[in-house]
Amino acid sequence: MRRAMAEAEVGDDVYGEDPTMNQIQRQAAQLFGMQDALFMCTGTMANLTAVMSHCRRRGAEVLLGDESHMYIYEQGNMAQVAGVFPRPVRTLKDGRLDLEDLESKIQHWYPDVHFAQTQLICLENSHNRMGGRVLPISYMKEVRDIADRYGLKIHLDGARLINAAVSLGVEPAEIVKYCDSVSLCLSKGLGAPVGSLLGGTAEFVADARRIRKMLGGGMRQAGVMAAPGLVALKHARENLTLDHQNAKTFAKGKSADAG
Repeated sequence: MRRAMAEAEVGDDVYGEDPTMNQIQRQAAQLFGMQDALFMCTGTMANLTAVMSHCRRRGAEVLLGDESHMYIYEQGNMAQVAGVFPRPVRTLKDGRLDLEDLESKIQHWYPDVHFAQTQLICLENSHNRMGGRVLPISYMKEVRDIADRYGLKIHLDGARLINAAVSLGVEPAEIVKYCDSVSLCLSKGLGAPVGSLLGGTAEFVADARRIRKMLGGGMRQAGVMAAPGLVALKHARENLTLDHQNAKTFAKGKSADAG
């Protein structure tokens, strides 16, 4: 990764002229099965940008898990910065949101002036605080069906998306196809030093690019940050498959010791 950084071809990314940055964004879009993708400084910035892109009206409401990273670990940034109301939904032990609780909290009485208008559902796969649990494809589809019923968007905090894909034995796009946007962290399981990727439609990403600039995430010769991410993506499935095998071996060993 350090060699890739030293050798990276660079340009001005604010003007879309950094070839290494453009390359990782194209690869991410293909990985997600989406039209476009955007490099972000952090996962927190990626998730906030997604919320702001989907919820352009201040006072909008986002439904998300009460044990989710976006709800607990991101300083309530959607309220602080975007003027968006986060409404928590009960998280089950396997990382899924309780679908009855989710649907009961959708505010669909607009234009009733008493309520915030629900516009977005946020999921997390795999789920950090619930022990790395992976949401099954069938569940992703169930949430998509609810979202479509009420005209809502879905954002996936996929910080460890490729871990989930390896666990399920599918391509990441099979998970993402039930979502309108997705974030992927390069600096967690993938091992790059910095960065996240945000995917969605071309229109969504164009809007996200403007928001990224507003939040201070517009960078110049940023290819040195994208280069290690390209290395991470190239070896992602191989390395994470080995990580999962090692984790299972460790868990079995601990169980044997406890017995």
